[in-house]
Amino acid sequence: MYTEDDLLPLSALQHLLFCDRQCALIHIEQVWVENVYTAEGRIMHERVDSGRSETRGDVRLSFSLPLRSLRLGLVGKADVVEFHREQGDDGGKASDAAIWRPFPVEHKRGRPK
Repeated sequence: MYTEDDLLPLSALQHLLFCDRQCALIHIEQVWVENVYTAEGRIMHERVDSGRSETRGDVRLSFSLPLRSLRLGLVGKADVVEFHREQGDDGGKASDAAIWRPFPVEHKRGRPK
């Protein structure tokens, strides 16, 4: 189990998978230089960084959902999480007290990573 002070940002995982040096520059040295690609990504995120929630039929959407796991030692914010209503055992709709299954949706510029 990790403490609050030990948590690593989720964004560091993507940077680390892309390049160890890039991850260190951004998350340790605090060096960031915006370019046309990062500017496009920032603009894309402005749309989902609202913190609002909405419901579309059997799907609930939460934007800019804060995430934290003391077990995994991670903290961050999901762009969008879709919560899909699970069906009951009888094939009907689950009650409002039922569990909604989460599906994270990441907004990134370029091809999926």
